[in-house]
Amino acid sequence: MSLSLRFAVRSDKGLVREVNEDSVYAAPHLLVVADGMGGHAAGEVASSVVISHMAELGPERTRAEPMEALRGAILAGNRAIADAVRTSPELEGMGTTLTAVLMEADSDQFVVANVGDSRTYLMRAGELVLLTRDDSLVQTLLDDGRITPAEALAHPQRAMVTKALVGGESLSPTLFRLETLPDDRFLLCSDGLSDLVPEAQLADALGLSSREEAADRLVELALGAGGRDNISVVVADVVQGGAPATPVVSRAPLQAPHRDRRAVYAVAAAALAAGFVAYVLRPR
Repeated sequence: MSLSLRFAVRSDKGLVREVNEDSVYAAPHLLVVADGMGGHAAGEVASSVVISHMAELGPERTRAEPMEALRGAILAGNRAIADAVRTSPELEGMGTTLTAVLMEADSDQFVVANVGDSRTYLMRAGELVLLTRDDSLVQTLLDDGRITPAEALAHPQRAMVTKALVGGESLSPTLFRLETLPDDRFLLCSDGLSDLVPEAQLADALGLSSREEAADRLVELALGAGGRDNISVVVADVVQGGAPATPVVSRAPLQAPHRDRRAVYAVAAAALAAGFVAYVLRPR
C-alpha cells in the first residue's frame, strides 16, 4: 500500500512576539515543526538550521532504516547548532524543540519523533489522540502527581522544557513507530497553539473536511485566545496514491530589529540553501 501525505501549513508570529522563531517543513513523506527558543539569542536561527537538515531527509535516505535515518537527521541538526554557536558565540543559549512524522516507504507504518513540547496529534475516525509526550517541567509534575491538569494550564513555568536541541552532546530524541491508515489526519504544532486551545476545540477544527480550512481555523483559535506565542501548524491527511505534493518550508525572514546579526544569519542562510522550494506562509 503506497501512502503519502497531503498537507496545509500555517505559521503566524502571534499578537505579542516581534519575531516568528518557528520553522516548518512539510513533504509527502515528512512533516516537521521546530519551535525556536532563545529570543535575543536567535531562536529563529536554531529552528531554521535544524529544519534545513530535516529537509535533506529524502525518501531514498529513509528507505532502509527510517527510524535511524530520522534520528540521525535530528542529531545532525543538533550538531549544526553547536557549530553555529562556536562560529558566533553570541548565539549561546539558542535552541529549538522539534516534532516530526516520517512515513515509511512501501509500508503502512510511520515514525514519530519528539524533542521538547511541540506536539503531534492523530485524528482517526473522529477521535483525536495526542501521540507525543511533552519534555517539560509541567509534564514531569503531572506524571509525579504533584499538580493537576487544571493547575498545569496556569502553571508559571509551563514554558520550561526539559529537553531541546541546543547543541549539547547528550541529546536523546524520543522516537516510536505506529501503523497508519488512509484518511488519518495529523496535526503537528508548536506550543503557541496547544498551550492556548483546548483539545476539544482542536478536534472540532480538525473535523473540518478541508485541511486548509482546518489549519486556518486553528490559527484563528490561538489568536482569539491571546496569541501570546508564535503559532505554527501542519494539518496533513494520509492518502493512497496520487501525484506527490510540493515540499514546503516556512520560516521567519532572517532579520534583526535590535542588533546586527549578518554573520549569524549567513550561517543560517547557507544551511537553508538546500535546493528546495521555500515559501514564507501567510504573514499577518
